[in-house]
Amino acid sequence: MKFSTVMGNCQKLDGGAMFGNAPKALWSRWVETDDQNRIDLACRALLVETGNHKILFETGIGAYMAPKFKDRFGVQESHHVLLESLAALGLDHGDITAVVVSHLHFDHAGGLLSAWEEGQSPQLLFSNAQFYVGEGAWARACDPHPRDRASFIPELPGLLTDSGRLHKIKADDVLRFDDLSVQFYESEGHTPGMLLADLRWGEAQRLVFGADLIPGRPWVHLPITMGYDRFPERLIDEKRVLLDGLHREAGWLYYTHDAGASLSRIGFDPEKKKYSACEPQERLVRATLA
Repeated sequence: MKFSTVMGNCQKLDGGAMFGNAPKALWSRWVETDDQNRIDLACRALLVETGNHKILFETGIGAYMAPKFKDRFGVQESHHVLLESLAALGLDHGDITAVVVSHLHFDHAGGLLSAWEEGQSPQLLFSNAQFYVGEGAWARACDPHPRDRASFIPELPGLLTDSGRLHKIKADDVLRFDDLSVQFYESEGHTPGMLLADLRWGEAQRLVFGADLIPGRPWVHLPITMGYDRFPERLIDEKRVLLDGLHREAGWLYYTHDAGASLSRIGFDPEKKKYSACEPQERLVRATLA
């Protein structure tokens, strides 16, 4: 079983929005800002190759946005970086057999679509993949709240439905790909119905795709939440349970938005009652994890 980091298009977003009610005097210790107070954010996917499957977890923001929206949301590249990253691994999007998406916000699902072209409608990529998304996240994407309506891609639910390859899953479902078992950790704090892929293999090996519950190392700190989170207090409670389990089991946490690290283990200081990111790994290229 091989694990690979797959980079997508990068973003720059307002640091204050990304760190919620934490003051800049605190979060500026962890990240740098540009002259517009924006911080660098990755949109990183994870590829797992088993004997018979190539499973992609998330697809990043992609390049589907028209130029005015691309500038508004700080997307840095015009070409579809995710496809370029797959090509560097000798793969085409048609080689992917399954795509698992935690929720359908555009910075996690936009990479499912072809790059923007003047006068052309976006096309669904990954022609041979089965698509997996949680029932709650799907319902939210089909009928968003006015507060987060701009976070969704209106055309995407129809394209996924028309593919005939969409699977709406429940939190207690388990997906099996050869020796890889994918369970799910349900989180409602960021957006209703988000399901974090909880990968298990070998002898008690574990990796959780942190999605927007814990988008990067700074958010491992329990009190740190994003301004985009719907229910911050609930999110903190969800983080505590997940981090405690990963620390206890020596599991890995995978970061989709961290500009400098793909994953880490989780440490815990019992005196300060503080979690931390340990043994960060910048990139995986068909690596084994133990």
